[in-house]
Amino acid sequence: MSEAQLKPADGAGLFCLSGDLSFDTVPGLWAQAERLFRDAERVELDLGAVGRTDSAGLALLVALARRARQRGRSIRYTHFPEQLLAMARLSGLAGLLELDVGPA
Repeated sequence: MSEAQLKPADGAGLFCLSGDLSFDTVPGLWAQAERLFRDAERVELDLGAVGRTDSAGLALLVALARRARQRGRSIRYTHFPEQLLAMARLSGLAGLLELDVGPA
């Protein structure tokens, strides 16, 4: 298992998520995200370094999107991993995440 990390990439709301997204790593990532995203007007989350993922990883991204909306802010995902994209399509959550995924 690859240790999951969430780190700021710049001072303008860009963050990088790396490692495996699983039932083991998501709770810690949620706590980090709550702290890091608190004051960001917008959030861009680069998922290019995400490894293996399960449904907990998708649930984390949905929760982050909902939290952003609750705060009147936006969140944008980049470099969305194919495995997560497939899960988002199959579960019908791609629209909630505002992913431009095209036809399945």
